[in-house]
Amino acid sequence: MSDVLDEAQAVVQCKTCPWYKHCVLPIRFTDEDLKRQLESSLPGFVSLEPTPIGMQQLLSSLVTAAENSLLEGCPVFINRLRSSPRLAERIKRLMQDWSDQQ
Repeated sequence: MSDVLDEAQAVVQCKTCPWYKHCVLPIRFTDEDLKRQLESSLPGFVSLEPTPIGMQQLLSSLVTAAENSLLEGCPVFINRLRSSPRLAERIKRLMQDWSDQQ
């Protein structure tokens, strides 16, 4: 019985969620966001103004790499993926076969 209640709660939570029908989005951030993060997390990091070209290119590359590998997701969707390995595997296969289906 608790499974039914849990699923009903997830459906209600999903319908009222601001993420509704947009469960996964790429994380977007800028070079400046990354620079601020480095300044706050690395005590020895010295901010140079203006940023040298090489450092700017490095920051841009890091931002691009992070955006291509990180997603921001709806908590209900993430919980469903964690609790159902079969669902996660089906989605993975769907994405791997995407070009074959088009």
